[in-house]
Amino acid sequence: RSRTLMARSDVSSHMVKWWKGQVSTKVMDGQITRSLSPYEQAAVTPWLKTFPKRAYDKFMDSAVYWLGAGAVTIGTVIWADKADAAQDFSHRY
Repeated sequence: RSRTLMARSDVSSHMVKWWKGQVSTKVMDGQITRSLSPYEQAAVTPWLKTFPKRAYDKFMDSAVYWLGAGAVTIGTVIWADKADAAQDFSHRY
């Protein structure tokens, strides 16, 4: 039982003995169970509460670049369509 090859890797060795002594040895006999602490059960909730503000701040930080790139792209497409239409008009016959 004490061989390192047989030891569990998901539980640190000093906690195995502590958990084993906390429950009745007849019932559990060293079975280590895990549960979330009350502080970890609401791990996502604080993030969800601050998400709208963080998303707005991130968007406003990069909005100039996104809007600028979108304007350049749309302008290029409009210009290319007009140039293509002018070329088609000049070569119609």
